[in-house]
Amino acid sequence: MSQRETILRYSLIINKVRSSPCTLAEIRTHLKNQSDIQDYNFVRSEKGMERDRTEIFALYNIDIQFDFSRKVYRIMDEEKVNTSRLLEAFDMFNTLNVATGNSDYMFYETRKPQGTEHLHELLKAIKDSKKIVFTYQKFWEDEISERSVEPYALKEFKGRWYILAKDDKDGKVKTFGLDRIQNLRIQKVRFTYPENLNVKELYQNCFGIINPDDEKPQKIHLSFDAEQGKYIESFPLHASQQTLVKNEDEYQFSLEVLLTHDFVMEILSYGSRVKVISPDALKKKLITNYEQALKYYHS
Repeated sequence: MSQRETILRYSLIINKVRSSPCTLAEIRTHLKNQSDIQDYNFVRSEKGMERDRTEIFALYNIDIQFDFSRKVYRIMDEEKVNTSRLLEAFDMFNTLNVATGNSDYMFYETRKPQGTEHLHELLKAIKDSKKIVFTYQKFWEDEISERSVEPYALKEFKGRWYILAKDDKDGKVKTFGLDRIQNLRIQKVRFTYPENLNVKELYQNCFGIINPDDEKPQKIHLSFDAEQGKYIESFPLHASQQTLVKNEDEYQFSLEVLLTHDFVMEILSYGSRVKVISPDALKKKLITNYEQALKYYHS
């Protein structure tokens, strides 16, 4: 059984039970129908379903239990279930698999994310606290190196997935792009998760994957034209974003983030539709970039 088939089956089971509590027979019918559509064998026995439930809880923290009074499977504490970006990625993966041959009315990015085939294995390694080994090549280097790391968490940014891990080479916690990982192997060696590491806090004020140790987050005040502002309000730049002004001419927002390269590039992408009100440090970074761009066009 392929890893692709396993991931798709988990996604189908989760979405079926999430839509409404259902019997094993209903789940099996759903999996059979999807098997016919996608040319896989998703159907599970009762014992197979139990193994899948255990694995789904271990990987996604989604607890599917059998309700003996109603004779149905349902998600426990459903209000606490967070539909993670990882599950959304699996849903898209599933959709694109079904869409094969439907290219006349489904159009999606030709720049397909790479490395997502590693997601399942990496999740297992993180949950089981097992070291991983892989070969890795940075964008700016020709040399390919072998890395042995302790995997701590997965993070998605702009369609790319990254693994946050401690590199055995120097003991530093780093991010590795999944699209640059090859020859991934899960080791038998286990590790102890660092007590002083809180990944959520680590990225709390980050935009993207860069988290400089020697900088502190700054209060950002931005002004957008009304049209762009509506988009920014509906799809916030950061979790800390708050709307300060909202009228027919402009939208103003505040957020608290680190002034990293990722964030500066994001603000630059809005061109003349954004104005930085504060801080001055961000204004200077933008001005420097604009001046350098003008030099390119005048040279």
